[in-house]
Amino acid sequence: MIVLKNVSKSFKTKHGRKYILKDVTITLPPHKNIGILGQNGAGKSTIMRMLGQIEFPDKGRIESDRSFSWPLGLSGGFVGNMTGKSNIKFVCRLYGKSAKEIKRIVDYVKEFSELGDYFYMPIKTYSSGMKSRLSFGLSLSFDFDYLLIDETLSVGDARFRKKSKEALLKKIETCNVLLVSHDMGTLRDICDVGIVVKDGKMRYYDNINSAIDEYVKINK
Repeated sequence: MIVLKNVSKSFKTKHGRKYILKDVTITLPPHKNIGILGQNGAGKSTIMRMLGQIEFPDKGRIESDRSFSWPLGLSGGFVGNMTGKSNIKFVCRLYGKSAKEIKRIVDYVKEFSELGDYFYMPIKTYSSGMKSRLSFGLSLSFDFDYLLIDETLSVGDARFRKKSKEALLKKIETCNVLLVSHDMGTLRDICDVGIVVKDGKMRYYDNINSAIDEYVKINK
């Protein structure tokens, strides 16, 4: 499970301090696919990264015994002068993978990303879409308790998006997800439960449809 204890997170803006969360205490049950909903600027992505222990609260604690991926589609950690293959091997070594595991992951990402010869070219020659394909494949090749997904299911053309969604649905048979999305269909397809973020508060719903209903009300 994921436990928040008196958690606050804020940013300074020209209009004053903007609270993403303000003194929030909540327990999110384990083994659930969680959708995170809220209006633009509510702080959904920040909250996802905090739940995944990539960012940290200003006050309070977030506790979990689960393992979390980096956000799917995140390519900012790639080294531009290194090839796609070299970047994949570098990440594998950071996670302590064996030579056999590294070969499996490299082969999987090469096939999944469909980058062809670009797989052996420097990342700095990639388009943003190509980087996302590489990152998406890399994320799916690792085993985590939770996958962090931030509006990254629209990678590539229609055929590749279909392939990516099918691969993700297959992956979450063995793990769970934290999903930030404005696509209600995707939330219904993937998530069991939901969190609605508004005015520095998080409200948990044990049914994703109830969370979507509340989100729709907020936006009227």
